[in-house]
Amino acid sequence: MKTDEKLSIRIIRKIVFISIILICILTIGVKASKSEVNYVTIVFPEGYETTVMTSNIKIADILAENHTIILPDEIVYPDINSNIDLTKTITISKITEEKSVVSEQVESVTTEEILGKYVTVTEKIIVEQVEIPYETITKDVSKEGTETNDKVLQEGVNGLKEIKYKAKYQDEVEIERNVIAETIIREPVEKIIQISTKITSRSGGNRTVVSPETLSASVEGMTPKVVKMNTSAYCSCAKCTGKTNGITSSGAHAKEWHTVAAGSGYPIGTVIYVPALANKPNGGWFVVEDRGGAISNNRIDIYMGSHSSAISFGRRSLECYVYE
Repeated sequence: MKTDEKLSIRIIRKIVFISIILICILTIGVKASKSEVNYVTIVFPEGYETTVMTSNIKIADILAENHTIILPDEIVYPDINSNIDLTKTITISKITEEKSVVSEQVESVTTEEILGKYVTVTEKIIVEQVEIPYETITKDVSKEGTETNDKVLQEGVNGLKEIKYKAKYQDEVEIERNVIAETIIREPVEKIIQISTKITSRSGGNRTVVSPETLSASVEGMTPKVVKMNTSAYCSCAKCTGKTNGITSSGAHAKEWHTVAAGSGYPIGTVIYVPALANKPNGGWFVVEDRGGAISNNRIDIYMGSHSSAISFGRRSLECYVYE
């Protein structure tokens, strides 16, 4: 009797266990089938629409299971062979007559006509040389309120640079140009102009006196050339000059401790300062106003008022500051 009861209990346990397993499988199946069900909207050409429930994802299958036939003059979006997209909407529309006409027109265009509508654009590398204008620098060393002279200390010279461009042409007409490189071939040289005080003088008979202050002011700011000069003296006697009128090569009367005779390398009007003679009446300042047949560019003769003064001065090698 007890044996029969134990057997019955075992059978009941097996039945319960199998039932539980079946319930689990059915539950999972229901959930799986529910997760695959989609609600899809089908829009027809006539303007009405319907929503269907389906487990299919391919558009052709969805239309087939809902007995929807696509006619030759109809088109489906998305494509009938694709899967349903996130919108879950299938739109069926008529192929309009206008689209057909456009399609026919496109097909009638030849390859030559299409290529003829393209514009040919070409690129070229162009190299040009361009001048760089020089700048003009003005140095004003004059005194305020005085007459001035302009003197070119250095002539200006234009520079030169090479510019490389990339140019674009459309039907041989330039439409764009860009600089890709610049190279300086020659740097420009500045033109330098100096404005200095004009040397003024006051006359007394046939004698003109220019003060040392006026001479020094006229060259203020200029850079002198420093040279050693073989320095001697002369007067207006026939022995020194071969004449006695005291008229210099410049046409002016020679003036003691002012006039010097110099070689042709020093233009008339050149100012010379001799530091060794700074204690003299002229403060060491002289002006080239005369020439001499035996005077070279490394020699100057200082005019004296008498022959004895010229002999007394003798010959000396002196440092001179030449303002040209």
